[in-house]
Amino acid sequence: MDVTGAVRKSAAAEVGIQMPEAAKASAVAADSGTMSGPLVPVTGGKDHRAAAAMGWDTVAVGVRLATVLSSLLSLSIMVTAEQRGSLSVFGIQIPLYSKWSFSDSFEYLVGILAAVAAHSLLQLLLSLRKLAQGLPVIPSHSHAWIIFAGDQVFAYAMMSAGSAATGVTNLNRTGIRHALIPDFCKPLHSFCNHMAISISLAFLSCLFLAISAVLDVLWLSKY
Repeated sequence: MDVTGAVRKSAAAEVGIQMPEAAKASAVAADSGTMSGPLVPVTGGKDHRAAAAMGWDTVAVGVRLATVLSSLLSLSIMVTAEQRGSLSVFGIQIPLYSKWSFSDSFEYLVGILAAVAAHSLLQLLLSLRKLAQGLPVIPSHSHAWIIFAGDQVFAYAMMSAGSAATGVTNLNRTGIRHALIPDFCKPLHSFCNHMAISISLAFLSCLFLAISAVLDVLWLSKY
């Protein structure tokens, strides 16, 4: 028999006071040894996981934004670089004109840069839209695998194109001594400098794509 509850009921009856429903509920909760209310901490495992996923999405969007900016900047520098000059060979002035479209390697790099910029910009816009709606950037494992595959393919393609363009730029800068091919970067130094900056940014885009792929793998391993 609960002596405490009986004493409380008898005391209320003697003074002629009717206990409110809230007070009755509090008394019952006290008798049963339980407590509820706004001061009771509630475990928030799902909320903590959602907050962690939101932070993860923010990092992924930042890396994607960096990829878009570096690839677009590299592309713009590459396609706008051109220069005219002249080269003296045995006292004969030979006019020179340089442009990215004159080299297959530079054309390859421009194509890959445009594809990477389009891919990254599309993923960035989709991610920002989901963040604005309060939705996860990566909704499922299948979607994460698709993004991972795309980032991997474009990262390898960017590395290949950048390496090919680096070889051509280095050849223009050093020349071929045994074939008497001179250093074309002396009269066309501005063009060669622009190519060097563009290729450096292309490799930076490759690095950001690799970071995105790593983030995709970590997301797959955690969620």
